[in-house]
Amino acid sequence: MMMYIRFPLSLRNVEDLLHERGIDICHETVRFWWSRFGPMFAAEIRKRRVEGMRSSRWRWYLDEVFVKINGERHYLSRAVDHEGEVLESFVTRTRDKKAVLKFIRKCLKRHGHAEKIVTDKLGSYEAALREIGIRNRQDNARWANNRAENSHQPFRRRERAMLRFRRMRTLQKFASVHASIHNHFNQERSL
Repeated sequence: MMMYIRFPLSLRNVEDLLHERGIDICHETVRFWWSRFGPMFAAEIRKRRVEGMRSSRWRWYLDEVFVKINGERHYLSRAVDHEGEVLESFVTRTRDKKAVLKFIRKCLKRHGHAEKIVTDKLGSYEAALREIGIRNRQDNARWANNRAENSHQPFRRRERAMLRFRRMRTLQKFASVHASIHNHFNQERSL
């Protein structure tokens, strides 16, 4: 299951890799394992990480990426910390203030307050941060949000291998599991 999430492999590729190692299973078994145990592993990884790194000195980078589900445009909002690790993923149909407000409150509840919140120049970020009362922490300078823009690359590689998503719930589930497990295997640049 970790191979399927960590590397851009299809279910059948994982089946072939396990068959070479003497484990004879069906690709549907891999899908079932991912669906059943992926969220449990991700929740445990996330819980340990949040307990060990909850800090107010963090710098968050907020950004969204367009994802098509059955030809309809949806938005995957992501919060990335100063080390490039994904803190939170959230799927919405719109990019308005209400969606951004819900996403930021979810991040604040789980990860505490950040010293700086770097965003792009989308107006709904400013409106949401003003409503929460932390507008003074926002930074939306040019090219300041590159860390969040680059954090979408592993997700996009995986999305291409999966041949897109078909439901919003599946995308939300996969994005949260993929982010936690990718963070677990991701090394800092110095290492």
